[in-house]
Amino acid sequence: MMTVVNCPTCAAKVEWTEANKYRPFCSERCKQIDLGAWAEEKYTIPAADPFEDPLADEDNKPQ
Repeated sequence: MMTVVNCPTCAAKVEWTEANKYRPFCSERCKQIDLGAWAEEKYTIPAADPFEDPLADEDNKPQ
């Protein structure tokens, strides 16, 4: 059975095979659109503030 996924950019059905050099994308165009979105920082990954001490007492936090 062949695995089929949706292209992350346009949602077209894509066969997940070695013959598809753009997988998981359907084309070079969709791959470049996604790369451009990352370059423009349109995607973000949530993270905790590295300067905030999660163990700090709420009463002793600097203002």
